[in-house]
Amino acid sequence: MTSSVPAPRPLDAHTVVMHTVDTLESELVDFRRDLHVHPELSWRETRTSTRVAERLEAVGWLVRRLPRSGLVAEIGRGTEVVALRGDMDALPVPDLTTDPWTSSVPGVSHACGHDVHTTALLGAGLALAAVHDADLLSGRVRLLFQPAEEVMPGGALELLALGALDDVRHVFGLHCDPSIDVGQVGLREGPLTGAADLLRVTLLGRGGHTSRPHLTQDLTFALGKVITELPTVLSRRLDPRAGASVVWGKVEAGSAPNVIPATGHLVGTVRMLDAVAWADAEHVVSEIVHQIVQPYGVQVEIGYQRGVPPVVNEQVSTHALARAVETTLGQEAHVPTSQSLGGEDFGWFLDRVPGAMGRLGTRTPGGETYDLHQGDLRVDERAVAIGARVLAQAALEVSP
Repeated sequence: MTSSVPAPRPLDAHTVVMHTVDTLESELVDFRRDLHVHPELSWRETRTSTRVAERLEAVGWLVRRLPRSGLVAEIGRGTEVVALRGDMDALPVPDLTTDPWTSSVPGVSHACGHDVHTTALLGAGLALAAVHDADLLSGRVRLLFQPAEEVMPGGALELLALGALDDVRHVFGLHCDPSIDVGQVGLREGPLTGAADLLRVTLLGRGGHTSRPHLTQDLTFALGKVITELPTVLSRRLDPRAGASVVWGKVEAGSAPNVIPATGHLVGTVRMLDAVAWADAEHVVSEIVHQIVQPYGVQVEIGYQRGVPPVVNEQVSTHALARAVETTLGQEAHVPTSQSLGGEDFGWFLDRVPGAMGRLGTRTPGGETYDLHQGDLRVDERAVAIGARVLAQAALEVSP
C-alpha cells in the first residue's frame, strides 16, 4: 500500500535564498543599525570590516582581509567566479536624524546608504552560504566589501590591484536610491553614472587698481571668462552624446573692491557619460583653458585629477540583474531609471569585466523623498533584505 502523503518538494537555490533572508531579516536590520551608529570614513572601515568578516567566517566563507580596510570573501568551487560588491565607507556629514540608531561619531554619518549596501551584501553572503551547504551552488561566488568609495579615484582600484576580479565573469552591485520606492529596483542598460574628475585652475598676473585695468592683466575678468566659456567650448569639442558637464564649486580672487588681484583660483568638477570622451577630456580641457586666457596675458596653472570612469551596465549582466529582481520581487519591481552624472567607482570594475549596477529603492511609498549625501537621509529598512535577496539571486542567475 502506497502512502498518500506527497513527497517533499525538492529544494532549489532560489527557495533557499528567500527562506534564509526571511529568517535573518531582523538580524540584518539590527546589523545595519549598528553600522549606522558606528560610521567609519574612507580607509578607516576597520570595525565594519571585522564585524562582517566574523559573521561570514562563522558560516564557512573564506575571508581575506585587505591591508588597510575592507575584505574579500569567497565560497564555492570551479574556475568561473561571480562577484558581488558593496561599499562600506561613511561621509564627513553630520547625522541630522533623531532615530535611536543615529550616528555616535560627531560629523560623520552614513549619508549615502553604504550601511545598507554592506548589510545587504552580508545578507546575500549568508543566503549563498546556505545554498552552498545544501549543495546547490554551482561555481564560485566572491564578495567584495570595498573601502573608500567616497574618495577619488576610489578604493575599487586597490581591490583590482589585489586581484579581486581575477577569474570573475560578472560583477553586480546595488546603490540606494531614495527617489525609488522600497520594493523596486531601477535598472538601465548602458551608461548609468558619469565619469567624475577634479579640476583646479590658478591664474597669475599683474594686479593693480581697478581704475587702471589697462595697466594690469585684469585677472578677475580672465577668471570670469574661464568660468563661463570652458563649459560652452567643451560641449563643442567633445561628442555631445557624452553629456560633458563642467560645474564650478569654488572661486577665489581678490580681497577689496578696488584692487585687481594678482592670483585667482577655480575648483570644480568635469563629468561625462562616455568613456571614450573621458579619455580625451584632460587634454581638451587644458587646451581650451589656455586658449581662453591667452588674450589677457596671464599665466595659468591647471591641476586635473582623473577620478572615476562612468558606470556602463553591460547588456547580458543587466538582463541577469533584471531577472534577479523579477524572480525575487515580481515583474512590477523592475523599473526604469535615469542617468546620473554622479561619480561611482564601481565603474573601475566594469572597465575590467562585464557587470551591472541597480538602484535599490529606499523610499517608503507615499513618504518623504530624501537626497543622498545629506545628513537627514532616512531609508526604509525593508530595503536591506530586498537588496540581499536580489544580490544573491543575481549570482545564481549567471552561475554555470
